[in-house]
Amino acid sequence: MLLSSLGIEIAARRKKLGLTQTELARKASIARSTLDALENGRIGELGFSKINKILSALGMELRLRQTDSSRPTLDELIQRRRDDQGMDRRR
Repeated sequence: MLLSSLGIEIAARRKKLGLTQTELARKASIARSTLDALENGRIGELGFSKINKILSALGMELRLRQTDSSRPTLDELIQRRRDDQGMDRRR
């Protein structure tokens, strides 16, 4: 999951619970500006400790799962794109 996607999920949960950014930041012991940057996709990195504090304050948790090892390779994606473009051409 991308950090920007996590930020969207956090914002949705916060709003569902009726919390302001200030209230959630206070509960999670983080700066409101950090929370705002996370929710709006303007943060490049955020440590696990801060993410965990935010999620705990919202009654959420991260779960690990094994990734799908059958993801396409770059060569396969390029070939699919070529195939798709070939189908769109008028003959």
